[in-house]
This record gives sequence, structure tokens and C-alpha cells, in this order.
Amino acid sequence: MIHVTLKDGSVREVAPGTTIQELASSISQGLARAAVAGKVNGKVKDLNSPLEEEAQVEILTLDSEEGLEVMRHSTSHLLAQAVKNLFPGTLLGIGPAIANGFYYDFDSEHTFTPEDLEKIENEMKKLAKQEYPFECQEISRKEAIAYFQNKEEKYKVELINDLPGDARISMYTQGNFTDLCAGPHVPTTKFLKAFKLQSIAGAYWRGSEKNKMLQRIYGLAFAKSSDLEDYLFKLEEAKRRDHRKLGLELDLFSLHDEGPGFPFFHPKGMVLRNTLEEFWRKEHQKRGYVEIRTPIILNQGLWEQSGHWDHYKENMYFTKIDDQGYCVKPMNCPGGMIMYRTKLRSYRDLPIRCGELGLVHRHELSGALHGLLRVRNFTQDDAHIFMLPSQIKEEIIGVINLVDYFYKVFGFEYHVELSTRPENSMGSDADWEMATNALKEALEAKGMEYKINPGDGAFYGPKIDFHLKDCLDRTWQCGTIQLDFQMPEKFDLTYIGEDGEKHRPVMIHRVVYGSIERFIALLTEHYAGAFPVWLSPVQVRILPISDRHSEYAEKVQAVLKEQDIRVEMDDRREKINYKIREAQTEKIPFALVVGDKEAEEGTVAVRRYGQQNTSTMKLEEFIQLIKEEIRNKKTSPEA
Repeated sequence: MIHVTLKDGSVREVAPGTTIQELASSISQGLARAAVAGKVNGKVKDLNSPLEEEAQVEILTLDSEEGLEVMRHSTSHLLAQAVKNLFPGTLLGIGPAIANGFYYDFDSEHTFTPEDLEKIENEMKKLAKQEYPFECQEISRKEAIAYFQNKEEKYKVELINDLPGDARISMYTQGNFTDLCAGPHVPTTKFLKAFKLQSIAGAYWRGSEKNKMLQRIYGLAFAKSSDLEDYLFKLEEAKRRDHRKLGLELDLFSLHDEGPGFPFFHPKGMVLRNTLEEFWRKEHQKRGYVEIRTPIILNQGLWEQSGHWDHYKENMYFTKIDDQGYCVKPMNCPGGMIMYRTKLRSYRDLPIRCGELGLVHRHELSGALHGLLRVRNFTQDDAHIFMLPSQIKEEIIGVINLVDYFYKVFGFEYHVELSTRPENSMGSDADWEMATNALKEALEAKGMEYKINPGDGAFYGPKIDFHLKDCLDRTWQCGTIQLDFQMPEKFDLTYIGEDGEKHRPVMIHRVVYGSIERFIALLTEHYAGAFPVWLSPVQVRILPISDRHSEYAEKVQAVLKEQDIRVEMDDRREKINYKIREAQTEKIPFALVVGDKEAEEGTVAVRRYGQQNTSTMKLEEFIQLIKEEIRNKKTSPEA
């Protein structure tokens, strides 16, 4: 007998050769019916895989991400089977699982159309109902090459030839279809129920422009139909909330061919932007930060010294001044180093927390540009904290608390990832280990769950990344905390310690918004353009019913402006219902209708965005209401 340790820590005795499926059955019949694969010592395997030695085993169902990935990969095989049935002679590329679905690449004389997707999807549903088992067969490399040469599948032959060593080759068959595949797969096609083909795109074979362009069919796949429907709804909702569309409709910003990737902010967009920056400044001042500003263009030698020239040059812009090379800054940190060096520092001065709303420029490929989410110039809400080694943990916790506060104000949930040393890094193993452990200790001291993101740190240090989740369950990487032992060394930064000797400070790079532009894009989509009152470019619009009510409307406007409320008046000669509809379309939080009754009684008829009812209140009462919402930064009802 061998001992198997389950996910809950319990141990079971099973005979050698017992399959994962049999193990699941011994635990519960319900689990056995729901199981799609197993994980043995961290490796995902088919349910019919035998257990031959002591191991840690987890039974995977469609409730897990790994189970979903197995199901999605199996659905890509179903797609390939359907295409081969409907379009004989089509050659197969590859078909992996991806986030929320799958794709498969095909080489076909037939050009697939959106109408074809419906036919293929119907064929897939028909095949899935046959409950074909996914059967694995292992054969020699020679046999595999002969099999696929016989089928005239040249791409599969190429893949086999590129496999290392003399390992046996696995193939999976369901019904009349066999594919080269390492697996694993769900037991049968009956598990493939909630899928939808989504789109067609071109893709070079193996990602190389030197190779033939294949046709890629993308699909979605979920555990249940309700999950698929929910995702499709969110896709449609995402289109409605697209910040590029809303940015124009709400007159916030625009993008132009005269400056691809260089956004233009309109007056209303500047109000939103300035409000975010004012909030940033106020909260940082409370926490002991000082604000600095450094130049946009600096000498090439500085960037060579910082390491950016060796590690980041392809993303930078360059110019010449007096026949010397200069760089447009892609990051703010080297300027912060120069500021630190302007005078002798003592251990008593540390920590020094320097914030900078710094404009940076990065060369992004034109195909990667996307509204405000991916631009070529943006303002980072940077801060560089210079500190003693003994202050590292406390300072990191302080930044975590600040980031947490900001995201709660905006109504975002988030998760945390710890990104470790990349391949093209600077510094010693000892420095990297010390820095990574310091970040871990701070996260653990806060009791925060985090995921390790191997090899995704900055070239000068590991980092904590904050991934926001919006109202459509999409995640966005915004805030980051980077611990850096390298820059202080490269710039020879020092402080005088208690012993009167020079010592090297440690440094934190951190952002909260990430970039002002990107954060505005996220807020626009999260709120569907219906910003909370405190952020809204126009907080109140006054709507006089007719010309004779304009005098009272102007008085109301003057009182609101005196209270620093952003207000405008619609005094056009239009019907009041039209004016109300326009205020709703522009997502203005409050529309105040004023007529004879309001002018006589000193009241306003208040219409809140997204609501049908109107409530009448004294002007002073309304001012108290709106100022309280602004002060508390209350989030407004969603669109």
C-alpha cells in the first residue's frame, strides 16, 4: 500500500496502480462525478493516471482555475474536431487554453467567416453530446511522425521534430479525431457544455513573421452556462463603458493622429485630473511626504549611470543638445537621486519621503497603444523613500496602508502579487534575497495574502504589485512598491550614521495610481462615466424652466460657486424634459430644476443622476447634502 496526502491534509492508503478517478470515488461519488483531472505533487494529470508512489494529490473540479484550464484545453480539441469534420483538408496548428477560453490555429483553403463560427459551434455541441472519452496513447517519436505524415499534418510533424530527447509522444483521441497533445484532458466531452466561439484573427505559425499566416478561431468556455452568460454580459457592458468612447461623449479627453499615444485633456478632463492630484497631495502631506519636480530631459550619462541605458534603452526617446546626447525620461527615479545628493544627509533626516507627479515618456509600439491605458506619455504619481535599513519594514507597511486607503476611497477591491528577480537584473544575490525577504515580511506583518510572480521584478529590485478589480471583475495593475538596493549604490548615495561614518541608504520606489492617465481610464470604466460627486467635473447643473426663472437660477448658481461646488446653468430655450435628459446623458450627479414655486420658496427640485424621482428641498439643505457627499467622498449610484 502507498500513502496519499489529500489537499485537506488527510492521508489515505491505496494500492499501487490506483487511478486518480478511483481515489476520487473512494472519497465520494459526488466528487468522482465532478472530477475533471488530478494534481499529483503539483503536476496536473488525467484522471486515469495511476498512483505508483506516495504523493500529495488534489482532485480537480471545474470549481478550480486548474480544472477550468483542463476543460478549456479540451474544448479547443473539440473545436479542431468540428473544423476537420466541416472543412476536410484543413491542417492543424496549435490549440491551447487561454484566460476565459481557448483558441486553435488552422491552415485552410477556406477563409473562415463569422457565419462559419455558428456552424462550427453547432457541430461542437453535437459532438459534445456524444460523450466521447478523451483517450491518451503514447507512441515513439518515429511512430508519431509516421502517423501525422500519413495525415499530411505538416505542422504537427514539425512540432514533433522539435521536441527534445527520445521521450515517447502522447496523442489524444476523441471520436474520429486524434491530436498531438501532452494533455491532460477531461474524461469525456460531456464536460464541455458552456462554450461560445467568439472571433477570427490571423496568426503567424509559431509567432514568426517568416512563417505562414494561419487562421485563429477564439472561443470562450466556462463551467456553467450561467457563467458564460454573465461573462458575455460583462463583455457588452465593457463596450458600453469603454473609456475611449466615454472620454469623447463626456468631453474629458481625446486622441489624435497628430500625436499617437499622446492624449489631449479637455477642460472637464482637467478638472477630474486636478481633483485626483489634489487628493494625492493632501493625503501625502498628511503622511510626511514632501513634493519635488525634476526635469523631463536629462543627460545621457545619467541614464548610463542609472542602468536604464543598458536595461531600458529600447523604450526611451533621445535628443541632442549642444552636440551631447540627452534622454527624455521614461522614469522619475534618477532625478530623485540627484535631488538627494544636493546636500549631506544624516541618519536623523531619514526617512525622507519625496513625492513627484512626474511626466514620463516611453516608446510603445503603435499596435500596443490603447486609449489612456497604454500611452506614450503619462504622469506617474511617484515617490522615492530614502531610509535606514532598520526602517524598511515600517516604511513598506506605511506605503501598503496608504495604497489600501486610496483604493477603498474609490471602491476598488484588489489582490497583491510579489514579483521576484528577473533575468536582466542588477545587483548581488544577497541584496536581492534581503530585499525580497523584506517585502515578504511586510506583507506577512499586515496579514495580507499574496501570490508570487516569479521573474517579474524591476531590473533593480523586487516589487509588490497591487491589482485592482473593477465592477466587471477585470483586474488592472496599478500601485507598486519596489525595494531598491542598487540605485543608491550606483549614485553613491550616503548618510552620516550615529558612528559618524558614511553609510548607504535603502530606497523604495512606489506609485499609488500608477499613472494619472491610466487611473482616469479605470475610473471612467468602473463608474461608467457616472463619477462620484467629489470627482465629477460638473457636480450640479441648474435647469430654469423658462427665461423668467433665470434670475433665481443665477442666484442659486452664485451661492453654490461660493461653496466651491462645480456648477453650471442650462439657460437654453429648450423644454425642461429635454434639459433633464441632457443632464442625465452627461451623467451629471445633480440636476436642480427651478421654477415659480422654487423661486418663491427658496427651494430647488433635486434630480439625482440615475433616479426618476425628484425631491424638493431648501437650497441650504441641498448644499449640506452635497457638501457631505463631497467631504466623505461617497461613491455615487452606478450607471
